[in-house]
Amino acid sequence: MDFDKMMEKMAKADGFLAALDQSGGSTPKALKAYGIPDDSYVAGEESMHDMIHAMRSRIITSKSFAGDKVMGAILFEATMDREIEGMPTGNYLWEKKNIIPFLKCDKGMVAEENGCQLMEEMPTLDDLLSRAKAKVMFGTKMRSVVKMANAEGIKAVVARQFKIGKQIIGHGLVPILEPEVDITSPEKEQCEELLKANLLEQLDQLNDDEKVMLKLTLPTKVNLYKELVDHPKCARLVALSGGYSREEANEILAKQTGMIASFSRALAENLNHNQSQDEFDKNLITAVDSILEASKSG
Repeated sequence: MDFDKMMEKMAKADGFLAALDQSGGSTPKALKAYGIPDDSYVAGEESMHDMIHAMRSRIITSKSFAGDKVMGAILFEATMDREIEGMPTGNYLWEKKNIIPFLKCDKGMVAEENGCQLMEEMPTLDDLLSRAKAKVMFGTKMRSVVKMANAEGIKAVVARQFKIGKQIIGHGLVPILEPEVDITSPEKEQCEELLKANLLEQLDQLNDDEKVMLKLTLPTKVNLYKELVDHPKCARLVALSGGYSREEANEILAKQTGMIASFSRALAENLNHNQSQDEFDKNLITAVDSILEASKSG
């Protein structure tokens, strides 16, 4: 595994992350947006995963999806365990596309408490991380959600993200910590201020050999997260689209210095499984180029 080469690319190169890690309740939504109705996979969950893998494979193998623009790709566990053109997905991304592979490692979230949702317990995480390392994953991603500006709730979200992050670092992987702020929150701006303060506090406590990436909702206040971008323990700060359209997300992202995209729905916005390969490639390169430009503008 070319970990040092991946780290250099992640820290210095232009580009953005493609989030191809839809799971659970988000998979049917992603398939429906891609033009595949719910009744197309009546055989059950496995057929649903087969269809979403076919969608992801078409994106990954497209000539419009390449490492000079797409720096990394975040994968669902079932995607990591499957193959593309006869190669394990992670190997295909790195060896054929020069794209750094990441794994979504969380198992969902618990019920809301103190205006936030923490991650579910992950008793088998060590086994998953060992498999991820063997399958050339560079890092992981895990999501929590902040809905209200509750100081206790936000503190708990960030503390858990960093606790699990250190466990991931112990396996030689780079964690992407994702404490998402709900864009529909009536207290979004206050949530972001509290979140930033807690993130800075936790970053300051990391050892010299511990680095994390952060994946955050596009902030209301321009350059609110610049201190995080500049922090020596933050390897990269990436943005989630969070329900914004690609046009809206790109517009907000372009104003943020040092923040790059990690979009999912915004990337696949105009892709459809009924499109010809030429039409699919054209729509994908339009998305890739616009997201890249917004990522470089800040």
